[in-house]
This record gives sequence, structure tokens and C-alpha cells, in this order.
Amino acid sequence: MKKIIAGALVAVFSFSAQAAEMMLQRDFEKVADQYVNVGEVSTSGTTSTAEAKIELSKKADEKGGDIFVMTSGNTNNKVHGTANVYRKR
Repeated sequence: MKKIIAGALVAVFSFSAQAAEMMLQRDFEKVADQYVNVGEVSTSGTTSTAEAKIELSKKADEKGGDIFVMTSGNTNNKVHGTANVYRKR
């Protein structure tokens, strides 16, 4: 199993026009006091990082989140990732 550091996985994902936007951990740390954690989301079994990002964004939307920050990710034959979801205060 090939593990990818969450930061590296984040760099691979491309940004899209989803309601909940992915934010890099280093950028989130600068504005963390403006957000409240509303939960965690995860995805598994997707076939690409772009597909995983879309699924994480959709799940973050369902939790009422504005952004999500990747906390882990790995690939084998399928992509798996987890992210914390935050809503603007």
C-alpha cells in the first residue's frame, strides 16, 4: 500500500466550483480562529484524487461546511481520504 502524506495528496487535488472548498492546512492555520469545526468526512473506493475531492466536498456541504482540510489520504488501487470540515463563524 502506497501511503501519501496528506499535504502531498492535497497538492494533487485541483480546485473546483464546489460549495465547500478545500483549503491547505498551512493556509487554514492562518485563519483558523474564523472557523468552527463541524465534523469529519471521508471517502474510499474512488478511482482518482479529483473524484475523491468532489465526494469530500459534497459530504462537507451536507454537514453545512464552507471549507474542508485534508487530514489523511492514501492510494492503493483506490483512493481514500479524510478531512475536517469547518464553517465560518
